[in-house]
Amino acid sequence: MESSENDSKALISGIENGAKIEAEQILKEAEKQAEERQKYADKQVESILREAEENSRVQSEAARRHILAGVEIEVKRTAMQIKEKILSETLSRVKEEFRKMINNSQYLTVLLNWIVEAMIGLGVNKAEVNASKKERDMIDKELLTSSEKKVQSLTGARVRLVLSEKPVLGSQGVVLTAEDGRTAFKNQVAVRLLRKQGIIRDMIYERLFGKG
Repeated sequence: MESSENDSKALISGIENGAKIEAEQILKEAEKQAEERQKYADKQVESILREAEENSRVQSEAARRHILAGVEIEVKRTAMQIKEKILSETLSRVKEEFRKMINNSQYLTVLLNWIVEAMIGLGVNKAEVNASKKERDMIDKELLTSSEKKVQSLTGARVRLVLSEKPVLGSQGVVLTAEDGRTAFKNQVAVRLLRKQGIIRDMIYERLFGKG
């Protein structure tokens, strides 16, 4: 859903500055470590070259290439660790932002969009809606009716949504289960982020590093 995508992009944009500052700090540390490794490697190179000169120039050049290759691999490994660390921390922040949104009146719109998205994805005429305790308290007849109308406006299908009587969910988001109980569509925050992790990773890498 376009609105859901905008929600995700808005949240990413909102935490981008904080993530970028943290990324810069991590990169500075990584650069310092890389510089120290490079100095150490240069000393190793000089030492090996001095020893290798006693044997042959070919051997010394091979030793130099071997050490430099090791340094390059280490730098790439460090860069990858930095990127994955920022991705993990950013996803955690997104989850926290969603958690905070529950107390915002606009969160009803988020819930409606998630319910509609799940209902369309489920592709049935009737489904039960379940959510976490706080969200269940917000899902009333009016919200379900609005969700039904939006599904109909988007797909032309007349659907029926009812609040589930099963135990509340332990995590944020909604789960819609078909009337027969055999199929369900999970639209919980953690699941949504997992589905969109590739997109989020590309957005983060592009904005923080200028490339994927």
